[in-house]
Amino acid sequence: MKKGSSLYVKIALILSLLVSLLAGCGSPNVKENYPLESVNRSGSSTSYVYRAAGEKVPEVAADLIADHKPDQKSPENEDHMFLVYDKEYYHLQKDPNKPEDTLIEVDSEQYVRDNYDSSFLQGYLAASLIGSLFDSFGGHGSYRGYSSKDTYKPKQDYHAPTKDDKKAAPPLTVEKKGSITRRGGSGSSSGSYSGGSSSSGSSKGSITRNKDGGSSDSGSYSSPKKSITKPKTRSGSGGITRRRR
Repeated sequence: MKKGSSLYVKIALILSLLVSLLAGCGSPNVKENYPLESVNRSGSSTSYVYRAAGEKVPEVAADLIADHKPDQKSPENEDHMFLVYDKEYYHLQKDPNKPEDTLIEVDSEQYVRDNYDSSFLQGYLAASLIGSLFDSFGGHGSYRGYSSKDTYKPKQDYHAPTKDDKKAAPPLTVEKKGSITRRGGSGSSSGSYSGGSSSSGSSKGSITRNKDGGSSDSGSYSSPKKSITKPKTRSGSGGITRRRR
């Protein structure tokens, strides 16, 4: 029994170690935590922009790093930060129109190579990484991130997410639960409700006869009450004439 129990303990330790190692691999699942706002993609060149409302750039970076450790990260900065996960480049930038929000731009390696200004990246990424991205002449684009896309434009425009874009990188969705209160009664039901016209609905109930011939009902159906009217009678005056024999 002791040998068997020690074997189970070893197996459990190995499994927990594997789980922790796997959790540290890959990149943060941004699509599960932030809503998708804008997309720019063509083949393997893709860029997805998410919004972290009410969060500063260093705060978002700390959350992403806590989720998955990047291969490379830029120094802490209030306006721009880069996190590199394999062939994905996370460009965190303060929204100039909403300074309290952070834009999370997730670019593929090909998108960075096709659009970014290599001199701009020198302030955030290691020289060896920049050298592997661009040739000896540097980058051929002038792009510096989504927050300044109107000044330093990418090679093609961003657009609002389409159905296909959402399938590739779905935004955060929140399921809301509510209750429906039915008019004319005290009962209420929770969840979603769908049905036809209220005028054509049917209901069920039970009718119990009383000893005095009346009836009482339970349920959602009420039987109509019959109106009781007194019979009409006629009254008049006249005389009786007897026939002579």
